[in-house]
Order: sequence, then structure tokens, then C-alpha cells
Amino acid sequence: MTFNENANVGGNRARRRGAGVAVAGGGLAGIAAIAVVLFQLFTGQDLSGVVPALPQTGSAGESEIQQCETGADANRDDACRLAAGSVVLDQYWGSQVQGYRAPQLVIVDQQTPSQCGTASNQTGPFYCPPEETVYIDPTFFALLRQQFDASAGDLAQLYVLAHEYGHHVQYITGLMDQHPNNGTGPDSNGVRTELQADCFAGAWVGDMTQQVDENGVPYLKEPTPQQIADAINAAGAVGDDHIQQESGGFVNPESWTHGSSEQRQRWFETGYQGGPASCDTFAVAGGNL
Repeated sequence: MTFNENANVGGNRARRRGAGVAVAGGGLAGIAAIAVVLFQLFTGQDLSGVVPALPQTGSAGESEIQQCETGADANRDDACRLAAGSVVLDQYWGSQVQGYRAPQLVIVDQQTPSQCGTASNQTGPFYCPPEETVYIDPTFFALLRQQFDASAGDLAQLYVLAHEYGHHVQYITGLMDQHPNNGTGPDSNGVRTELQADCFAGAWVGDMTQQVDENGVPYLKEPTPQQIADAINAAGAVGDDHIQQESGGFVNPESWTHGSSEQRQRWFETGYQGGPASCDTFAVAGGNL
């Protein structure tokens, strides 16, 4: 269990949306590349033939996340866990970033369109800057376990969410504009952007027990060493080199967009130990990244 069972997570702004129609559109920020972008970049093939979508149910339209009022609810249900996590993340970043504004969180059921492309478990979680919205399908975590050897436990799921929130912080603070996409490669802005989001996620995990509800109850319990190891494992599972190897290809750093497994794990730990101030990946020389 990650949440304190009596913590009040009601009033979260997450919405469930599904059964949408695919639309064309912009680039995906975050772990979305694990599914379509990276695989196509590495092999020129469509991912759906390699990683089939998991069976899902759901109806079209948008609705509230049901039965998601307490930490106990969050501990029982992946969608509620993500919705509750958004409450804690918003409180944390509200204390770290002047003028912080919360992103929208859409819990995807089957698939739904966005200005950045179709969201589903095959495209993975992503942040869509023009909408200031995080999209995430909880069934993605089963794919992470089955296809990429990650344990994807409760804290690892929150790490994934925190990574996408890291992209939102980059967007609203102007970091994305200051360091625009300049192609692929181990020293690219894209890799630096992703590693910084990992670092921001680690910074939140390091401080997450300090966030409390209106009754002063901490939302989250102190993470166990195993949970931290699980989150680090998830970071490693989505390293470019690991994905290339799992896809049956060779490791090609010049095609990297997110960084190696070692880098992703190390920057998560850097944030965990040093907080957001330790996360300036753009100030590090390429050979030391």
C-alpha cells in the first residue's frame, strides 16, 4: 500500500474518457515513445503487431473517477491511484513553482483523441503541451510488465505519472521553449528533457510524504526500499537502450530520444536525493549526462 487509508483524495480533477477516434497531430512528450514512436523509429514497423492491445471495456464519453474518495480507494484501484496521485503532485508543485497551474489528467478507457495523437495503452502515458493535459491508460502497466520486464507496482505507477507531470512543469516554466527539440542522439535536447522529467519525478518521490490533506493526514506513506527499487526498475525499463534490445534491434545511441536505462535511473535518484534544484540536465556536458 502507498496511500494512507484515511487520507482524503476526494475532489481530484481527473476524468475518465474513452472510445475516441484517432486524430493526427503533434509530438508526444514522455513515456509514450515506449510504444509507437520509439519502436517505429528503431524498426520502421508498427508496434501493434508486436505488443497487442490488452482487452478493455468501457463506453464513449467522459465521466468522473468513481469510488475514489480515500487513500484506501487509491490502494485498491489503479485509476483512483493515479487520480489521487495528481492531488499530491499538484500540491507539491504548487509549493515549488510560483504561479503553478495544474494540468488536466485524463484516465484513458480504450482510446481517446487528443491534439497530440490518440491516447491508448499502446501509445503509453504522455503529456500534451497544447492541452496542458496528461493522458494515461492504467492497462499500460500490464504491458510494461509483460513486454519490458518491469514490475510496475504502485509506486512505479506514480513515478510514471510524476514523470509526465515533470513535462508539465517544463512547459509552464518555459523550459520546453528554451530547449526546443533538436533531433535525436545522446546529447539532444529531447534526451535532456526526458532525463529532467525523471529527475523531477524523483524529487517528488523524495518529498511526497510531506503533502497532507485538509485534516493534516499525509497522503502517502514513506516508501519502502522495495518500492523505490520498483520505481527505479520502471525507469530502467523505458531506457532507449533497453527498448532497442527488447525490440530485437541493436543499440544505436544516435537514435535515442529518452536516454539510457542507466541515465534514467541515475537522474531519478539524483532528484530523489537532491530535489528539483539538482535537475538541470541542460547544464551538464554531454559526456557526463
